[in-house]
Amino acid sequence: MAARRDYFDGCGAAHALDLVGERWALLVVRELVLGPKRFTDLRAGLPHASPNVLSQRLRELEDAGVLRRRRLPPPAASAVYELTEWGQELEPVLQALGRWAARSLPEADSIKVDSFILSLRTLFVPARAADVDVTLQLVLDEQPFKVHLAHGELDIERGEVSGADATVRCSPTTLAGVVHMGLPVADAQAQGLLELTGDVSALERLADSVQMPEPLPA
Repeated sequence: MAARRDYFDGCGAAHALDLVGERWALLVVRELVLGPKRFTDLRAGLPHASPNVLSQRLRELEDAGVLRRRRLPPPAASAVYELTEWGQELEPVLQALGRWAARSLPEADSIKVDSFILSLRTLFVPARAADVDVTLQLVLDEQPFKVHLAHGELDIERGEVSGADATVRCSPTTLAGVVHMGLPVADAQAQGLLELTGDVSALERLADSVQMPEPLPA
């Protein structure tokens, strides 16, 4: 395994980069923000990271105390990786980086599920949802999420929800188009890209509650 590189600088930012500044490290953290994952799940979320590099980053982050490895009890009996409490504190760091970089974000062909969910948390504007109270079931690439938008707060977690105002099934790329790029829900439905049951206004209120930052001048 390659020797780890340090900045040998007393600055806190430099030490942070010593811990999570290697390529793929922060993206591993991003993949674990919403909960534990198996190695195969991490590979699916980071398909361009080789298995060897991903394994190395996981070892480094575990040694640093950012994440831990845990074995699930039977019948699953498989190993998962999860953030420690200290590692979970990196979510606001990821959000700040995301807001900063969104001002010069290039067009992308696709976005992964966890990236999209984190973008909702990152770009949510509480004042835009001050008078809203809706619950949605999002099913993105067959992964269910329950979303509760109420009185200036946004709560998102994995899992099923009963009695949702609307259930939305689509890819995260399609929903990013609706929420972040202004693609009308009706157009996404007409193109066969999105299925919605329930109150369409619930999804529209979610879209209204997030705001992309102003792009940098050309």
